[in-house]
Amino acid sequence: MNNLSIFLQASGQASGTSTIIMMVLLFAVFYFFMIRPQQKKAKEARKFRENLQKGARVVTIGGLHGKVAEVSEKTVLLEAADGVKLRFEKSAIAMDNSMQLNEETAKQA
Repeated sequence: MNNLSIFLQASGQASGTSTIIMMVLLFAVFYFFMIRPQQKKAKEARKFRENLQKGARVVTIGGLHGKVAEVSEKTVLLEAADGVKLRFEKSAIAMDNSMQLNEETAKQA
């Protein structure tokens, strides 16, 4: 009976070690397939917003298409139509309109 209890204790410790290894592997998968790509995308978006220039065609997070008329430190003045100008926070700019058009043509091809 003494040998049986030693065997059961040893298998319990191995099970705990394998659980820890599985948890570490699961975290690694989440990091490389979910967290890291999202951080990269956020960094690219921030870089795009910092480099906005007058004349660029952009799309806001609300779906408004416009042309950048003026760029200040925290806001952007967009011209949505002739004589219609709207001021948005830089964080409300989603992407360059030409990037969206390139994505749409790639999906159609």
